[in-house]
Amino acid sequence: MDHGLQYAYRDRKPKSETFRGLWQVRINAAARAAGTTYSRFMEGLKAAQCPLNRKMLADIAAQDTAAFAQLVRRPRMRCRPNPQKRLS
Repeated sequence: MDHGLQYAYRDRKPKSETFRGLWQVRINAAARAAGTTYSRFMEGLKAAQCPLNRKMLADIAAQDTAAFAQLVRRPRMRCRPNPQKRLS
């Protein structure tokens, strides 16, 4: 029992990292199918202040492709650069 608890303690962080990588792969695959990349999609969601985390996004990508496609379109529309704002 104690040995099992040691393994559970030791592997807790790698388990989290493994799942985060899995979620990123799922989101990237769905984003590319919808015509964008993972980084552009996540950048758009951040700019749109979307409260969804990677776990929820991966679940939506796997279960409901139509809803995920709407999420891909929504940040693109809200994150267009302001034409009056000039970069120096």
